[in-house]
Amino acid sequence: MDFRLEVIVLPVSDADRALAFYQNLGWRLDADFTTDPKFRVIQLTPPGSPASVIFGAGLSNAAPGSYQGLHLVVDDIEAARAEIAGKGVPISEVFHDAGGVFHHAGTDGRVAGPAPEHASYGSFASFADPDGNEWVLQEITKRLPGR
Repeated sequence: MDFRLEVIVLPVSDADRALAFYQNLGWRLDADFTTDPKFRVIQLTPPGSPASVIFGAGLSNAAPGSYQGLHLVVDDIEAARAEIAGKGVPISEVFHDAGGVFHHAGTDGRVAGPAPEHASYGSFASFADPDGNEWVLQEITKRLPGR
């Protein structure tokens, strides 16, 4: 049985502001449904992604902005970072982790610049939506076996 991640429900405080933010990033609007004033479902998909995000009203009890470390995989970390920055979104510089395995929470262990020799899985950049939900770009150029 396959179990495919399809949707992540993001906690946001203002659905229209979040919609404008993610559309500015170039994410495709898949749905925007309202059944009553307290329930709204907005679904967007990042370019090239099989998974989507949903936000709106009446969808989550999580605090707006409480999601951290949502990953977007890219082929070229510098180009992806430049694209996000070019849309006026504050984004960190490219970094890798001091431990070399995966990044720590927050900014702990960050080392400026890409991973040595642009090691696959090792280079990152981060940005947040208007509520503070954190996204991390991760450069993957060669997948591990079985991935």
